[in-house]
Formats: sequence, C-alpha cells, structure tokens
Amino acid sequence: MEPENLTNLSRTIIQFYEKLFSWENAVAKNSGLTPQQYHTIEIVGSEGPIRMKPLAEKLSVTTGTLTVMIDRLQKAGYVTRQNDPQDGRAYYSVLTDKGQESYREHQEHHKALVENITGTLAEAESAQLITILNKINDLF
Repeated sequence: MEPENLTNLSRTIIQFYEKLFSWENAVAKNSGLTPQQYHTIEIVGSEGPIRMKPLAEKLSVTTGTLTVMIDRLQKAGYVTRQNDPQDGRAYYSVLTDKGQESYREHQEHHKALVENITGTLAEAESAQLITILNKINDLF
C-alpha cells in the first residue's frame, strides 16, 4: 500500500475508534456505569455464566482488577457469584435480573448503532464490511 494510503487509513481507523469510544462512553454514562463495567455486563450477558480468568482475558485486565469490578457490580446488584461445582475455589459471574435488563438495554443501543451505520451503506457494502471486520478481528 502506498504511504499516503497508509496514512489516510491510519487516520480513518483512529477517527472511527474515537467516535465509537465516545459513543460507548455516552451510553455507559447514561446508565450510571463505567464503560468497563458496561463491557463486563456485555460479556457476561453474551457468554452466560463465566469464570473469572476467561472474563479477565476477554477484558484484557488482571483477575485482581476484575475482582474489584465484579465486587462493585455485585454490590450494585448487576451480577452475582455462583460457586463452580467442579472446583470449590472457583466461581462464575452471572447476571442478576437487573444485570439482564442492563444487558438488554445495551443490546438495543448496539442494534441502533448498527442500523445507523448500515443505513448509510448499500447491501453489498454491509456484506463487505462484515467480511473486512471479521478479517481484522482474526488478527487479534
């Protein structure tokens, strides 16, 4: 790729990231949660009951950092802990009814965002976007 195209692509990716990050922050702020707490609820909601280590890996945080966040989410009524029947030392993070409601609300925000984005694209462009984003996601 030509250096000028690389520079333009870099700027475009950064601009997209900044806009998406701002959108996520606004959604989280309106919920009273931090973006990281909202993202935790998102993962637990989509994965179902999940142990701490895989959840920490998905969030790219240490288990110590995650423990503090789960403690706060539990105190606020969004998650609960369930013991792992196979390993008494481990437990799963599970959404409460309040956490499920927050997860559903966040899904609605995501749906609106996607509809907004795809509303500006032709059907073929939407399909291309999915293909391109999947290739990018596979890199990480």
